[in-house]
Amino acid sequence: MTTSSPPTPVLPRHRTIFAVDIEGSTTRTNWERALLRKVMYELIEEALRRGGIGEQHRDVIDRGDGAFILIHPVDQAPKTVLLTMVVPTLAELLGEYDPEQPDHRFRLRAAVHAGEVHNDGRGWYGEDLDVTARLVDAPVLKRTLRQTTAPLVLVVSEDIYESVVRHGYVGIDDTEYEPTVRIRVGGRRRRGWVRIPGAAGYGGHGLTA
Repeated sequence: MTTSSPPTPVLPRHRTIFAVDIEGSTTRTNWERALLRKVMYELIEEALRRGGIGEQHRDVIDRGDGAFILIHPVDQAPKTVLLTMVVPTLAELLGEYDPEQPDHRFRLRAAVHAGEVHNDGRGWYGEDLDVTARLVDAPVLKRTLRQTTAPLVLVVSEDIYESVVRHGYVGIDDTEYEPTVRIRVGGRRRRGWVRIPGAAGYGGHGLTA
């Protein structure tokens, strides 16, 4: 009889977690999904490049219809750059994307969180990845995207709001964020703060009737 040895302890690694997810991907054919994934990654790469976050400072987790970008805690990639440069640039690039067939356009939900992650050689895991996944998949965020014509909607975790957004760093206006998302992870309730890039004062603005 064989017994499994206990797993080797894996130390936590702090990462800023940037997640994106394609709206309504399950309604697409596999061929369409292939196209959307290709464009999604190209736009993400360009937005990160413009924000100065190079490949050496990040890891990628593919989610099929989306991705998690795990950004290393280095001076070249502060959280403020994600909120003031990367996310707005991604929204702008997505809005400018003009495929030959109009029904190949797509929109994104995005989430920003930060915390401890682990890698056991088979992949990345950890509670903070679960939190990010729940945020980007939150029904309220999906409904917000359906109710706006914007190409992208963003939710930040309460940790990001408290540590970054509310301090009003250059390029960040805390009044553009609304605490409309509620999720539960591991028995704990958490809030998410929503912003529609390009829509000043989200609370009622940028939404369709």
